[in-house]
Formats: sequence, C-alpha cells, structure tokens
Amino acid sequence: MSSKTMLHTPALLRTLDIREAGKRCKMLLGDINGDGRLEIVMIQADGGIDDRYVPHQVQCATAYNLEGELLWQVGTPDEDAGGPGSDYPAQLYDIDGDGCCELLCVMNKQFHIVDGKTGAIRTVRELPDELAHDCIIVANLSGSERAQDIILKDRYRRLWAMDANWELLWTHEGNPGHYPWVHDIDGDGRDEVMAGYTMLDHDGTPLWSCQDLDDHADCLWIGDVLGDGSRQLVVGGSVTVLYDLEGRELWRYDGSIESQHVALGRFRSGEPGLQVAGLDRIERGDQGHASGRDGIFLLDREGREVWKEDRQTKGWLTIIETLRGWDDGELDYILAYRRGGGVLPSLLDGYGQTVCTFPIDGYVQYGDLTGGGRTHVLIYNEHTVSIFASQPGELTAASAGTPLRQPKRLHHATLYPGGEYTDA
Repeated sequence: MSSKTMLHTPALLRTLDIREAGKRCKMLLGDINGDGRLEIVMIQADGGIDDRYVPHQVQCATAYNLEGELLWQVGTPDEDAGGPGSDYPAQLYDIDGDGCCELLCVMNKQFHIVDGKTGAIRTVRELPDELAHDCIIVANLSGSERAQDIILKDRYRRLWAMDANWELLWTHEGNPGHYPWVHDIDGDGRDEVMAGYTMLDHDGTPLWSCQDLDDHADCLWIGDVLGDGSRQLVVGGSVTVLYDLEGRELWRYDGSIESQHVALGRFRSGEPGLQVAGLDRIERGDQGHASGRDGIFLLDREGREVWKEDRQTKGWLTIIETLRGWDDGELDYILAYRRGGGVLPSLLDGYGQTVCTFPIDGYVQYGDLTGGGRTHVLIYNEHTVSIFASQPGELTAASAGTPLRQPKRLHHATLYPGGEYTDA
C-alpha cells in the first residue's frame, strides 16, 4: 500500500479579493517587480466569438501582489467577457532579461509588451496574420543566450515564428494541436518545436511526424519515462503514445476514449522511470460537458495500466497536473480539479488515493510563490484567490529584493498543460 494515503487538511494562508479584475479570468504567475515573490496577473479575454474556431484576444489584465493590492490594470473589464474554453494569448516572461517579468499579450489585434513593474505599454507590434493569436509560445530558435523568440498560432492550422526584432523566421502549416512545446532536443542551443504531431527543427523544417494518430495533440510532455538516462516524448490526444526523440514509437496506450490531459511524475515509490497519469473521457454524454464522465488512469514506464478510476460523478472537464514540492515527501502528486459539479480540487497519490482535498471549488494555479522551496496552490473564482500550503506559514520572500526565477511551466501557461520533467 501507499505510504501517502492519510488524508490531511491544507493550510489556508491568505484570501485575496480580485473582483476588480472582472469575470472569467485566467491566472498567470511571475515576479513582475523583482521583490523575490511571484505576483498574480488575472487575464480576461474578449467575448462575442466562437472560440472553437476564432482565437481570443486579451480584454483586460490586472496585477495583484500577495497582499491583494491592485498594482496596475491594462484594459477595462467586460461583463460579457469570453469563457475559458481555449487558451488566452498572454504570458508572463522576462523578455528583456532584467529579472522582472513583462506581460506578453495580444490586445486590439496587436502584440503588446507590458512593463511588469508599472503596467505601462512598452512595445506594440503588428501581428503576422489577423488570426495569429490563439496562444503565445516563448522559444529560443535563434541560439541566443536566453529565449527571446515568439511563436504565435491560430486555432488549429498555422504557426508563425518571430525573432526578438519581430522579423518573421518561418511559418508552418499542419496540425499543430493546442499548445506546441519547445525544447532543445539535439543540444545545439536552439529549441526544436513539437507542433502537434510533427517535430520541427529550430528553422521550421519538419524532422518527423507521429503516425496513425487521429484528431490533434492535446498535451505534450518530455522526460526520462523509461529511467534509462535518456528522454522521451509523451503525446496525449486520441490515445497516449511514447516516442523517443527521433520519432520512433515505443509504446501506445489505447485504453481510453480520449486522453486530453497527461502528466509525468514519480507518483509511486520503488519503481524505475516515471509514471504517466492520464484522463479518460469515459462518456462524453449527449448534453454537453455536464452530462459526460471522466476518470483518471495511471500507466507505468512500459505503458501498462496500473489503475483506472470508474468515476460515476457527471461532468468531463477535469484537468490533471503534476504537483511537485508540496510537502517533505520524495514523491509527486496528481493535482486534479474541475470547476463545478461538486468535485473539489484534490491531490492523489500514485495508488489513486486522495491525500488532500481543498475546501474551495474553483480554477487552480500553483507555484512556489516565495522561493522557499515549497509549492503553493491557488484556487480562484470571480471574487477571490485562496492561497494554500501543506502547512501554515508566511508569504515572505526567501530572498527579499532578489528577483524570483520563473520556471518554464509558468511562462508556457496553457489550458492544456504539458511540460518537462527534470531532476533539476
């Protein structure tokens, strides 16, 4: 049995009032003022579009510190804001290398760089195409010391790669999925781009493509799944597939209807490599999201099913992510949440046991807010942000006045979270 099956109660550290940010926001985290803590920027998207086909733009962005003080606001909140059914074109990232994150976003059909300290619009650039604003991907395609290139995409067909001077590097047309993931596969100092089912070199040249996969890629992960010191690529979509980085298929799990979210982690002790958590759309339902069913499953490094839920609760909008650094244990947790439906956000161990349930329903973001080495979980709705930790404590910067480094996951924020699992 698992050593982590004892249910514990998370500690509520603070509750913030975010009503001035408006409705239907998504949360970004980054140190925007260099104080050694992560700040919160709430992003509201435009309404009046069908986001199945048309990408969102940013309607309003509102920044708060961890005391709940409103630092700045760009744009004006809209009562008829768009919903969270697709990505919003916004990222927090230190694009100029000064230690403080800027807001990169698309507003009013233009790409904006917003100063994180003041909220002043620093730079405005024309988009390479009127639909090039489904999401923003920061990459190092040029071989610079740090990532300063930008990849833009439309909903499901095209990519545009721009350098730091906003010159077009290349375009790609194909099936790029929801959120392409960038990673230096070959160690040449330049990122390759996994654009859905196709791996692109840093110059946009296709290197290889997945075979016999339907629909599109929902989620992409890179890590040493096999535990042999190399790295592999997990693709979640119509099925869950493991590839080596040269495009050879290593295993395929087709025991799910649709695996829209996958997450890599060390969820179980005494087992080599990594486990792959996934989410199966068990039953879509005939009346939309609320009438369907979903369930979490876990695969070992060989792609064999370890366990699978048979959840009877209606609703199939669950999101799962890997939560690391929550407590003093060596293992990771599966963070699972779904807004509404009476299912509260929770942490599961590698045996499918719930070890922690958060007492508030809402959307979820997480990160080490203070640089102290422990992950905080933030649950938010249209009124408040509730900040939780595994035990009581203060939200004081571990190194006050020293900018807090933003992990890659936080400047590649997406509704379809993928990532890289490393021991660093």
